[in-house]
Amino acid sequence: MSYQAPLKDMQFVLNELANLEQINQLPGCEDATADTVGAVLEESAKFCGEVVAPLNHSGDKEPSFWKDGSVTTSKGFKEAFRAFVEGGWQGVQHPSEFGGQGLPKLVATPCMEMLHAANLSFALAPMLSDGAIEALLTAGSDAQKALFLEPLISGKWTGTMNLTEPQAGSDLAAVRTRAEPQGDGTYKIFGTKIFITYGEHDMAENIIHLVLARTPDAPAGVKGISLFVVPKFLVNADGSLGARNDAHCVSIEHKLGIKASPTAVLQFGDHGGAIGTLVGEENRGLEYMFIMMNAARFGVGIQGVSVAERAYQQAVSFAKDRVQSREVAGSPGPVAIINHPDVRRMLMSMRSQIEAARALAYVGAGLSDIAHHHADDATRKANLAVYEYLVPIIKGWSTEMSENVTRDGVQVHGGMGFIEETGAAQHYRDSKILTIYEGTTAIQANDLVGRKTVRDGGAVAKGLIAQVRATAAQLAEVQGDLASVSRRLVEGADALEQVVDYVVANAKSDVRAVFAGSVLYLKLAGIVLGGWQMGRAALVAHQKLQGGEGDAAFFKAKIATARFFADHVLSGAGGLRTAIVEGAAGVLALDVEQF
Repeated sequence: MSYQAPLKDMQFVLNELANLEQINQLPGCEDATADTVGAVLEESAKFCGEVVAPLNHSGDKEPSFWKDGSVTTSKGFKEAFRAFVEGGWQGVQHPSEFGGQGLPKLVATPCMEMLHAANLSFALAPMLSDGAIEALLTAGSDAQKALFLEPLISGKWTGTMNLTEPQAGSDLAAVRTRAEPQGDGTYKIFGTKIFITYGEHDMAENIIHLVLARTPDAPAGVKGISLFVVPKFLVNADGSLGARNDAHCVSIEHKLGIKASPTAVLQFGDHGGAIGTLVGEENRGLEYMFIMMNAARFGVGIQGVSVAERAYQQAVSFAKDRVQSREVAGSPGPVAIINHPDVRRMLMSMRSQIEAARALAYVGAGLSDIAHHHADDATRKANLAVYEYLVPIIKGWSTEMSENVTRDGVQVHGGMGFIEETGAAQHYRDSKILTIYEGTTAIQANDLVGRKTVRDGGAVAKGLIAQVRATAAQLAEVQGDLASVSRRLVEGADALEQVVDYVVANAKSDVRAVFAGSVLYLKLAGIVLGGWQMGRAALVAHQKLQGGEGDAAFFKAKIATARFFADHVLSGAGGLRTAIVEGAAGVLALDVEQF
């Protein structure tokens, strides 16, 4: 089934919830007018729907393959990537100084969603390049910026992130790759990196690897990690390509999903040492790599929305076409299964969670733009704190949501969903990786607890909860569906506040109990903050309907979807609160030997 970007919902969220007009007023964001953004999204939708989406299923059936150190990508990928580059899509959010379009993150986010929805395997290459670009913009030397940024932003070259090693999964303190200084400003890199997305491919003329490694006298643990730029082909001073560097792909993984995306094992230094240059200062590599990781974590959250949207569209199409069984209230004959109440429940569950996650992510992107562009330092810092609190939620909750939504997509198809030819199973398989890479859901939850809640005594979380309560109060003034949404939001705000208080109060005295509920805290935060966005959307829709503005059917659907989310998703907040605050004993009850 083809993919159609949900432009109307994207535009609604951009304009009514994420405040595009306000972002457009920021220094450096003046080009993000409503007309310009509308044109960009229209073109993105056309490109993703016509060029990239048709390669999704075929790439799953005929994945990229490795032979003699080289990777050949799935049929059509190279040509699609060339079109992507020619369209300037890699540079949407990157500085015009280096050839980008300089548009806000808020504008790049729906473009990112469309690309990942069209073809997750394909979109991973640009996403990793985005992270490399951000790291070099922040920590790269002037020489590195001059040499690498323009070709990365143009898409002429691609970038990678090299953290994981065979003995060091998420525990980066165990990194062993070493970097030996050569006395001329360069280093020789030796080691093995695994799970390197697009670590080798045939779509670009060069690949810029950002590699974590240790210098000879580095302290142990994460404090001794440095970051290096290690190109596949060495780059001459004039930007031309030089000799092949000693960085080679020795295999690619065979995976459950995202099969068309080559996940490489890279070997550095088997033939004398791979030449690299230091990014920033020695022993600050993890700090710099977190720039890439945070960009990637936000991007993976968008991937969750994207794959869920693709699965939802396919499920709706199938449910409208598939005729089976009489309607439970009585019908002359079999009806399309979309008429059956439980199918409608599944479709509404899919739709409401996608819309909530999309809104929360777009609002987060707008906060990031304010944090980077606002003229006032205090405003920048305040918005950055909220954005950083939201990132693990956007990553963790949206991807867990995606796994549930794509599962329901298979279920809507019934037995046909279990058959690969329909494509529903691919979305389910592809979604599984999203809760794992760039930090599992538990790692996101650990970050949410430690760095984002305990560190500031819950201040940012409490600020958000206050905003949830303010929206609930506005909703309470309107009878009917909106008043019901208000009640559920108040219950959710109460549950989340109690959990934040519990986390802050017990993080030092009973740390294992707090972390036993960390993932549930993340999910609770996602549900409540996503429900808040749904409540805000319902308020806007109500006001538009009262004023006789716009598409009445669209706004009525917004209110109905918010009501469903409140009754079916947000209503679970109290149970999560109980599991977190009172359930740690059950998690920790057994000794290890009893399992």
